[in-house]
Amino acid sequence: MTSNTSPTRLLSFHTTSDSTPRVGVMSDGGGVVDLGARTDFRSLGHLVEAGGIEQARRLRNEPADFSLDEIVFDRLLKRPGKIFCIGVNYGGRSAEYEDSSDKSFPSVFVRFPQSFTGHGQSLIRPPESPQLDYEGEIVVVIGKGGRRIPVEDAREHIAGVSLGNEGTIRDWVRHAKFNVTQGKNWRHSGSMGPWMVPIDEIPAFDELTIETRVNGEVRQHDSPRTMKYPIEYQVHYLSTFCELEAGDVIFSGTPTGAGARFDPPIWLVPGDIIEIEVAEIGLLSNGVEDETI
Repeated sequence: MTSNTSPTRLLSFHTTSDSTPRVGVMSDGGGVVDLGARTDFRSLGHLVEAGGIEQARRLRNEPADFSLDEIVFDRLLKRPGKIFCIGVNYGGRSAEYEDSSDKSFPSVFVRFPQSFTGHGQSLIRPPESPQLDYEGEIVVVIGKGGRRIPVEDAREHIAGVSLGNEGTIRDWVRHAKFNVTQGKNWRHSGSMGPWMVPIDEIPAFDELTIETRVNGEVRQHDSPRTMKYPIEYQVHYLSTFCELEAGDVIFSGTPTGAGARFDPPIWLVPGDIIEIEVAEIGLLSNGVEDETI
């Protein structure tokens, strides 16, 4: 890890006056340094693919080009190649489900980029269902691709770590027996951000604690040390059946405490504020709005 008092925070954004996508680094003096104006990087995905984290890190001491009031956070990566999600992984999660089938391998599904929005923007509740739910997660971004990556080498293939709300339309998850795709891919039902912290500034995953709050109430609180399938193993497992590439994303699983598991369930409604926090990474916050059609 580096000796900086705050982590390097790399983000995707646009300004309040211009919708052009930009890539930046949070300035140590406050605000955002526009990396696109000072480097050849066109996006955070391009930066990751080019191995440009160290170059971007050196610019965090530059004066800010924009204040936080002048920017809008976009989802972390505009077009990640693949978005993998790991299900029922934290301690207690498997016990929430009645299906006692073989759990000797991770539960894996995929999401599409448009199902996520950025920090500070609203999750969208569609008119087809009121069952919008939250799932706070640690998200890893692949920096170096590979096949059959050994567990002990997994961190070398991770560019950085972020936060995600793997928001779900619960009743649509159960439309069919063998998939959850329909309930996991509604437009802007989840979020990703606010930024990515380079992996060399993140301690061992077991030392992290993740907490999800809804309107200030703690709903999820756990640590990756309780994962059945640690993040390093997830990288290994996923890279066995497909080639991981720079810019791919892994949502590593959510702790127990999602709204569906309350009795009665507690669904998100317009006006709610969902906060997902890991101290070493930051805080991802989103409101909720109904879709306008």
